[in-house]
Amino acid sequence: MNDDLVNTVTTDAFLPKVSVVIPIYNGAADLPELIDCLLAQTYPKQQVEYLLVDNNSSDRTDVLLQKTAENYPSLIRAFSEKQIQSSYAARNTGIRAASGEIVAFTDADCRPRPQWLHALIAPFVNPDVAIVAGEITALPGKSLLEVFAERQETLSQKHTLAHKFCPYGQTANLAIRRQALEKAGLFRPYLTTGGDADICWRIQLKNIGRLEFASGAIVQHRHRTTLRELQSQWHRYGRSHRYLHELYGIELMPDMTLKEYGYRLARWLLKELPRDSFKALVGKASLVDLLSTPIGLLTAKARAAGQREAKLPEKATIVENI
Repeated sequence: MNDDLVNTVTTDAFLPKVSVVIPIYNGAADLPELIDCLLAQTYPKQQVEYLLVDNNSSDRTDVLLQKTAENYPSLIRAFSEKQIQSSYAARNTGIRAASGEIVAFTDADCRPRPQWLHALIAPFVNPDVAIVAGEITALPGKSLLEVFAERQETLSQKHTLAHKFCPYGQTANLAIRRQALEKAGLFRPYLTTGGDADICWRIQLKNIGRLEFASGAIVQHRHRTTLRELQSQWHRYGRSHRYLHELYGIELMPDMTLKEYGYRLARWLLKELPRDSFKALVGKASLVDLLSTPIGLLTAKARAAGQREAKLPEKATIVENI
């Protein structure tokens, strides 16, 4: 992985056709801002198409997508995937309809910056690059949990790019060469989490091409605002790890013992909390500093439960083709 500085003249001339695939489930509230971000992209509009795929939503997503496609017929196309309730199945529907030589991905609750596509596509000027991952940063948030997640850089690609088995990029900000998808296959449609790692690993393990990181290709993502949402997020991370363990044999994450939980809580109560409370009194610490340890333990417990309770879906071994 290299964050190479590509010659500006070369990349300005390198403007391949790009298809941006976005799966959407009950995303009616997110659509107006998302569409604004897509329309604000600096990538030439004649060289890009946005394929928005409704995944059997129960809100007004489908109606809004159809209306948006009618308003921007040369730029935005609407599709639906109602057979399989999975964002990966919805992405496959978009990929099959795509005409671009590069297929990019983001999500409905993401906000791509205007230069996103330009920066994400630039590394593909090198023919041996099959996958490019851009960075994921936080949308501005003020709640306790949003600030906590932002400090932890929970969604940053730096975590997945450093995976000890094999690097991968999250589909919130990812692009894949179409030829690589034709050789490696599409997403596993019955997988409910972990599909981004799986598709990146298949491409790399088959020596189809390498992965690049484009730090300037920025997508902003909203962090969770409630404890329930945060627990669900980390529970999903645990399930993903279990699925990838069953598919690739990667090591499972060790679970914290009751003794370890007790030690961390005792250390927080007897050392960290008094220290940070004093800092808060003099304006050098915030509520996030005071509660960082118990929130971290909560997420660790949720992730462990997800890994422990997950069972790979029977059909998850199926890999579809274009």
